Amino acid sequence: MRASVATETDEVLMARFCAGEAPAFDALFQRHAPAVRGYLTRLTGSPATAEDLVQLTFLSLVRSRGRFQAGSRFRPWLYAIATNAARDQLRRGHRPEELTAEGHLPVDVPAEVAGPRDVGLERAVRQALDQLPEGQRVPILLHRFEGMGFAEIADTLGLTESAVKVRAHRGYARLRELLAALREEATG
Repeated sequence: MRASVATETDEVLMARFCAGEAPAFDALFQRHAPAVRGYLTRLTGSPATAEDLVQLTFLSLVRSRGRFQAGSRFRPWLYAIATNAARDQLRRGHRPEELTAEGHLPVDVPAEVAGPRDVGLERAVRQALDQLPEGQRVPILLHRFEGMGFAEIADTLGLTESAVKVRAHRGYARLRELLAALREEATG
């Protein structure tokens, strides 16, 4: 008897989908679409663009399912597709049409994690993240907001784990500098 879809790993569901079982795809979509949507919103700065990119990401997953290698981890593969979809969108010159009121990248932190909201801090983090180059911003978004480990991020971006650690380290260091400068502007 087949295990419940809720208890099957992503990799098992993907193998079932590759074998032609459509309900396995539905389970993967239900499981990952909200997190991918949040990631793409933070990456593009636009909830509407992120929604379109989520659809494009999962359409690409369907089209490229034959290239998913048994034994590979599903989540890094999915986020690689999502990251590439966002990069392609930006390369085509599409600008986010829905930014926050201040015109910055939205940063959503779940209420149960964040506790009372500090809108000023959220704004400062958005401003600082906006200033990071993509090579530093993407690893930080995947690490801090998507909860991925450096090995998973390396798989996602096609880099070595040490390269991801270096980029993240530099990004976090630059983020601290930018936040300190923004804090000084606000108090000075």
